[in-house]
Amino acid sequence: MIENLLIFIVSLFLVIRGSTLATEYSAKLAEAFRLSKYIVGFIIVAFISILPESLIAINAAIKGIPSFGLGTLLGSNVADLTLIFAILIIYAGRGIKIESKVLKNINSYPLFLLLPLALGLDGHYSRLDGIFLVFAGVVFYYMVFKNRIETSPFLHNGKDKLKNFFFLLYSMALLLVGSHFTVTSAVALAQALYITPILIGMLVVGLGTTMPELFFSLKAIRRKDDGLAIGDILGSVLADATIVIGILALISPFFFPVKIIYVTGIFMVTASFVLLNFMRSERVLSKKEGYLLLAFWLLYVIVELTLNK
Repeated sequence: MIENLLIFIVSLFLVIRGSTLATEYSAKLAEAFRLSKYIVGFIIVAFISILPESLIAINAAIKGIPSFGLGTLLGSNVADLTLIFAILIIYAGRGIKIESKVLKNINSYPLFLLLPLALGLDGHYSRLDGIFLVFAGVVFYYMVFKNRIETSPFLHNGKDKLKNFFFLLYSMALLLVGSHFTVTSAVALAQALYITPILIGMLVVGLGTTMPELFFSLKAIRRKDDGLAIGDILGSVLADATIVIGILALISPFFFPVKIIYVTGIFMVTASFVLLNFMRSERVLSKKEGYLLLAFWLLYVIVELTLNK
């Protein structure tokens, strides 16, 4: 068991380190090509940020335990929408400003998050479900891209394209190796501890895969670039819930415990409604709301631990 624990810690570190580097260098490459701040956050960096949970989920599906991957995806989404936002607000020491254009683009956000729940009520994702989810995700991102590309300010700090590209490839290699051993060691560890692997996926691996969004957003908050931080997190969550789950179903249709949908999935959608309601209130995320989001995440952890004993 000690050996599996050490492998799990090292492999999860590789995932976090690789995804953090990938996020950083993909942003620098995007800046070099003069993409808008909002597009960098909501699309470019968000898609790099989902690589950890995506690769872990795909590895889990290949190894015949797709429910581990699904639990990781939904668990990381709950953490992103609650715990990560709470950390950002508390770290900022001020209210996080919400741009009106951000609110315009995410009015339908919870509805898109409801799609994987509605399609998964029978405990199965088919290839047709996968096609629908990928299509829905693409539609959402098209709407975001169309609405914001002409109005967002540009980033001008990109340089050393070749160097940034090399480090992006290096970080992707770390991610691939780390994601493979994270799955195998997590399953072995769960068996040794006599707990379900899904629980480790939702609460431990899922939390670890939120680190790229957290580190990138903390830097954006420090520069008082609130829109970039918000775009990264919301974009990552939406991509996980639609495109990544859809790709998993396309690779190999799978069955899973319906409890994941009724508990983790409902927590995810509820968290999105709560967060958006906070965003609309005076268009600022206050410290009080940050602590409420933290309390929501703690409630989620307690419920998951209780139901997965």
